[in-house]
Amino acid sequence: MSRSIWQSRRRRGRGRQQNPAFRQSDSSERYTTATSKSPQDSGHHDAEAPSTSSGTAGESSVPELPGFYFDPEKNRYFRLLPGHNNCNPLTKEGIRHKEMESRRLQLLQQEDRQKKKITRMGFNASSILRKKQLGFLNITNYCRLAHELRVSCMERRKVEIQSSDPSALASDQFNFILADTSSDRLFTVNDVQIGGSKYGIINLQGLKAPTFKVHMYENLYFTNRKVNSVCWASLNHLDSHILLCLMGLAETPGCATLLPASLFVSNHQAGTDQPGVLCSFRIPGAWSCAWSLNTQANNCFSTGLSRRVLLTNVVTGHRQSYGTNSDVLAQQFAVKTPLLFNGCRSGEIFAIDLRSPSQAKGWKATHIFHDSAVTSVRVLKEEQYVMASDMAGKIKLWDLRATKCVRQYEGHVNEYAYLPLHVHEEEGILVAVGQDCYTRIWSLHDAHLLRTIPSPYPTSKANIPSVAFSPRLGGPQGAPGLLMAVQQDLYCFSYSSFCPGNLEEDRWE
Repeated sequence: MSRSIWQSRRRRGRGRQQNPAFRQSDSSERYTTATSKSPQDSGHHDAEAPSTSSGTAGESSVPELPGFYFDPEKNRYFRLLPGHNNCNPLTKEGIRHKEMESRRLQLLQQEDRQKKKITRMGFNASSILRKKQLGFLNITNYCRLAHELRVSCMERRKVEIQSSDPSALASDQFNFILADTSSDRLFTVNDVQIGGSKYGIINLQGLKAPTFKVHMYENLYFTNRKVNSVCWASLNHLDSHILLCLMGLAETPGCATLLPASLFVSNHQAGTDQPGVLCSFRIPGAWSCAWSLNTQANNCFSTGLSRRVLLTNVVTGHRQSYGTNSDVLAQQFAVKTPLLFNGCRSGEIFAIDLRSPSQAKGWKATHIFHDSAVTSVRVLKEEQYVMASDMAGKIKLWDLRATKCVRQYEGHVNEYAYLPLHVHEEEGILVAVGQDCYTRIWSLHDAHLLRTIPSPYPTSKANIPSVAFSPRLGGPQGAPGLLMAVQQDLYCFSYSSFCPGNLEEDRWE
């Protein structure tokens, strides 16, 4: 009798364990009860670091259950459905996007609300000036810290763009912007609704507070091909042309085009510009381009192709080809030395000695390596250091004499996109836009992250901002600031009155 009662109880217990609905509700109630006992710990964690992925539940005191998502607001678990269901209301990708959007909106509110920002602990405007007066800071460190504080206090202002075709401004989306050497012109590549791209030049001479108005001058030069790379070219004079690398389409091969800046109305200045000639060179599969300001490679430009580098003289038409082991995605000429630096998809960074013929064996002057595809290479002014970034989100400063990495800049996000670097040695800062649509500014001196600027638009591949920084936006008399182009809008981050800009000029310059 007792044996039959024991067997029936055992069967009932086994049925309870095998019932998925009972097991799900039991685990949900158990973990809900566990989390309700320590609400202070979870609340403190969420306040310090906003979650950016669906795995944040595993990082807190709440364990992560396979196939379930823990909502900290409702303090309970929810089941994740398979991602192939189109009607699925809850997926890991959707949860991650929702959390990233919530964090972006939170940072935007902090940007608008917090006017006075501190880049380093213990260094605000008054303390920097006080330490300078007491002799604790020399003039070099004082200028650097003061400029870092000014950069951290830049305020966002929307720029009003005037054009002869206002309807196009409301529909065309910015794809790329590039400021010239004097920062009084901005070359733009815009994607049009009907397909293809449209080029324009924005005159920045009217970019002044408090109105922030500029004028865009367009040209009816369209292309239905992808623009891989853009740089300013100095053929007739400084920044007289724009060099573009266009991908091939169907039976149309790729090419490199020299577009005269004089074709735009903004450059019709009396006695300064003469009508230029549009030059096109049939160069298939060009990934990158660079214009040479070196006297030993005068009137020459380089294009990075699949497994080779092509050096072209615009005047004579002479070409010189250098074979490589990988696609060349980034290039820049040195000015003092006859070297051309290249970054490859394989992660290799090498320099070509322009004095050596391509048939010779010793034309490779430098060898350094990244672990992922190199997307940007920037040569510093003294030409003893090279800054490079890759598709793993790594930004490294290389010493060319010792051929080793001397500094690494943390925080950049990139997985597969072609994202450029913006190095400004005069101001001592490094600017880069990540694939997460955040613009980050570092100190060149010690790789300290000075500021993280969220995008005004939701995070997506189509909304990655394009930026340009200059200490003199609009020309020699312009004000310092950062320009950000995203979708149809242009924003200017100008220096704020809360920072040491109100100090006497001879005290911080």
